[in-house]
Amino acid sequence: MAGDEILVGQLDPASDRAVFRQIADHLRNAIERGRLSPGDKLPSEAKLMDHYAVARMTVRNAIQELQTEGLVVSEHGRGVFVRPRPPVKRLASDRFARRHRKEGKAAFIAESEAAGAAPAVDMIQVTEAAAPADIAERLKVDPGEVVVVRSRRYSLDGRPVETATSYIPAELARGTQIMDANPGPGGIYARLEEQGHTLERFVEDVFTRMPTREEARLLLLGPGIPVFRLVRTAFDVNGRAVEVCDTVMSGDAYQLSYELPAH
Repeated sequence: MAGDEILVGQLDPASDRAVFRQIADHLRNAIERGRLSPGDKLPSEAKLMDHYAVARMTVRNAIQELQTEGLVVSEHGRGVFVRPRPPVKRLASDRFARRHRKEGKAAFIAESEAAGAAPAVDMIQVTEAAAPADIAERLKVDPGEVVVVRSRRYSLDGRPVETATSYIPAELARGTQIMDANPGPGGIYARLEEQGHTLERFVEDVFTRMPTREEARLLLLGPGIPVFRLVRTAFDVNGRAVEVCDTVMSGDAYQLSYELPAH
């Protein structure tokens, strides 16, 4: 539902809440109650000005409030729209279970299928470069040591949700499918295990922050949408760090879900 049909809210002149915030409240309520659905166009500035009998700047401040919250996006020449939300992808603790690799599925593919969404990967690049200091520390290699770097972007149902950059010791990657854009069934972890590096555990550090301009561009993030930064280190049964993956994920596309033993 869009246009004049949602213009039912009235300003409360006795309220100490700013007028533009009251207007934002009405529009937010329409979005949260489903009267404005993802992709719907908000009433024009002129309609909002007429309905609330306010100045254009008041309306713009109200819209800015919703943009900052990540609820709406402005498209030049078209108007303001309720921001489509990608499917929620649960970041579960078993996503790297060996059974997925045995089925030929990398973690992202397995989880996407569980969420009922169509996965895709693009912008794949494989290079060799000096390891950044923090990555070198996690891999237990000398700062500046050359490692293989795999970067890519993942999408669900056609919408970008994360970027990921893997760093693998060069001697484990050179001459293998890890150097290819498509590393084969089960992904790079399956290729590492085929070399005898049976994976034993993963250590993850999760941070939240606002995206950089480039991250916002790659993930199509509007103002007010934070990102998760998840840095994961994979260890084999001998305790060797065989990969570090630095992932940046759209904050409204993920729910972190872990099962932890109580003993």
